[in-house]
Amino acid sequence: MLSIVHAAEAQFHHEVATRARESALLASIRERRAAQAESVAVPVAVSDGVAARQGAERGTVRAAWPRPIGITACPGSACAVA
Repeated sequence: MLSIVHAAEAQFHHEVATRARESALLASIRERRAAQAESVAVPVAVSDGVAARQGAERGTVRAAWPRPIGITACPGSACAVA
């Protein structure tokens, strides 16, 4: 009888620890996604010179709107697709 109680208690502690690890993992995933969403947020409209400088600092310039498939360049500085 004592071994049954001991096994049930050990199983309970194992499940609690597993649940705590899973909760911590999910929390870290949520934090990482929030940080990524914050870093990819659409920037406020700035002048062309400032945008080019910021793009050069990051290495790439991101368009504010996605372009349709097949269009490689937009006439002008910003690609506005409605």
